[in-house]
Amino acid sequence: MTGYSLTLSEAEIGRYRMMAEAARRQEAEQWRAAGIVPGAKVADVGCGPGAVLVAMAEVVGESGEVTGVDADEAAVTAATAMIAQSGWSNARVHVGQADDTGLDPATYDVVVMRHVLAHNGPTEQRIVDHLATLLRPGGCLYLVDIDGTAIRLFPSEPDLDDLMDRYVAFHNARGNDLLIGLRLARLMTTAGLEMVEHRGFYNIVNAPPGMRPPAWAAREAMVDAGIATDSDVSRWDAAFTRMDAAADRPTLFAPLFSAIGRRPETDSAE
Repeated sequence: MTGYSLTLSEAEIGRYRMMAEAARRQEAEQWRAAGIVPGAKVADVGCGPGAVLVAMAEVVGESGEVTGVDADEAAVTAATAMIAQSGWSNARVHVGQADDTGLDPATYDVVVMRHVLAHNGPTEQRIVDHLATLLRPGGCLYLVDIDGTAIRLFPSEPDLDDLMDRYVAFHNARGNDLLIGLRLARLMTTAGLEMVEHRGFYNIVNAPPGMRPPAWAAREAMVDAGIATDSDVSRWDAAFTRMDAAADRPTLFAPLFSAIGRRPETDSAE
């Protein structure tokens, strides 16, 4: 079973905004290397509620454009609203599948996918193969994903450690690979792209009150899958409430990986 399991909410959109701010700051060098620069034509596949899409629209400026695609109609609605709030007229978004975006092939300077492959284990390669076809010759695919088995809160909280363990088990049961960040380069080369770079880094965040990890957004899906119970959810919620009230703010450590692959200038990709 595949598909995004994180329920979209105001809190989750807030997390996306925080992630987008961190991405623009921490990945500035990678963005430039991939070609996310003024005037670029960019596709953001699996754009979610549009936080990174809007950040990229500002970077490429009015001479460039960013087109977002997401399979979730609620996410597309949220992204449309975020674009309108931003005031950037060079961004748009529509509903589409990660492996069948409806975008014109061989037309994009950069195609971006962030934190989608970990949710689509059985179709990872098919997705990357499709994304590669969207690139013009010389264009770059920019992937960002995780090692979801190594996300940590410090100081630790046993109930929240249990939440993370259940989240890993949930993804394993769906055939997903939370170690996907380690395999980004292999996915790209299999798709016929030339590797530019593959690097890893930690996103270290002092967790503000109210912040919740992706595992919390998947709680309903985990209950539906039989990985957790309503009692577990109540226990995790109580642990987050204790964490929010603590004077000593916990720190989130999340290992991320990025990879850039370039379509050859002369190839037969369609």
